[in-house]
Amino acid sequence: MTPKHFVSTLAATELPSVFNPWRDRCAVHDRRDAAAKRRDNLERLLIAALDAKVETIWIARDLGYRGGRRTGVPLTDEVHLDRAGALMGGIALQRATQGPAVAERTAAIVWRVLEQIGQPVMLWNVFPFHPHEAGDPLSNRCHTRGEREATWPLLQALIAMLNPRRIVAIGRDAHLALGDVGIPTTAVRHPSYGGQRDFIEGMFAMYGIDGGALETPRLPLEAPYAAARSCALA
Repeated sequence: MTPKHFVSTLAATELPSVFNPWRDRCAVHDRRDAAAKRRDNLERLLIAALDAKVETIWIARDLGYRGGRRTGVPLTDEVHLDRAGALMGGIALQRATQGPAVAERTAAIVWRVLEQIGQPVMLWNVFPFHPHEAGDPLSNRCHTRGEREATWPLLQALIAMLNPRRIVAIGRDAHLALGDVGIPTTAVRHPSYGGQRDFIEGMFAMYGIDGGALETPRLPLEAPYAAARSCALA
């Protein structure tokens, strides 16, 4: 499967109470061509990953509403979008939303580690979309088994396309879900809910990096969402 075919297949997927950032548009926060920009971001990222012969995929559980839901780049918020492009060889990644850039704490920690490692990796999620509570599109929830099974072929296609040597599962949920992928999988603690230090130390140990002092990353542009939390799909 080519990057273009993969992104097209991803964009064709529609599930209830799920925001597909490569298909859907938030009428409150997104620009008119937001889904197209996010598709372009992901396709550029995949092409760059193939060109760089990326050997590792980091896989978390599912998209959060402040990160990949807005950028189309998993585990990456708008504050770190330019850094994602730089790490992948200087590709141009575009913002798809209006207003101030929004930061996400998990993305801030992930990108602190990536900048120290200095190696391109592919970032992904077991469930590639943003699952939310019914009627509250800007909430977060864990995806269901049925949702995971419905999208599992997409994960298999990504792995087959990139052919990585190693997968890093971010968090217990991701590690349990990835038990059957057939590629060596290493688990690290998810950086949320008090897991920041364990995540950083685990990643640094995996890549042979001296972590030094571990400080909480600052979120310089942690702009709140608009007061109206309704987000219509259009």
